[in-house]
Amino acid sequence: MVIETTTLGVLALIAIMAVVTLVTRFGGVFIMSFLRISPRVESFINTMASSVLIAIIVPMAVAGDLGALAALLTTGVAMLAIRKPLPAITLGLLAAALVRYLN
Repeated sequence: MVIETTTLGVLALIAIMAVVTLVTRFGGVFIMSFLRISPRVESFINTMASSVLIAIIVPMAVAGDLGALAALLTTGVAMLAIRKPLPAITLGLLAAALVRYLN
């Protein structure tokens, strides 16, 4: 299947991606409504969230530029210090912007 990269084609791709996202989100909730949330299932869900985050961060730490490393380190230190994700992420973004601006 080929979709042209015209305005209509791009809008169609966005609509398809939105529908797929909604189906997977609602489908996950629907399937989980049939499962009893045991301690084992809850542990799996919590571990899965951490592993997805690590899968995103590790390649950036290994192959990232100086700005990515500054963002990673700043966010990590800020999370340990203030224990609030949004301010820590904001500080990480500012650190990356500053390092990339100065280089």
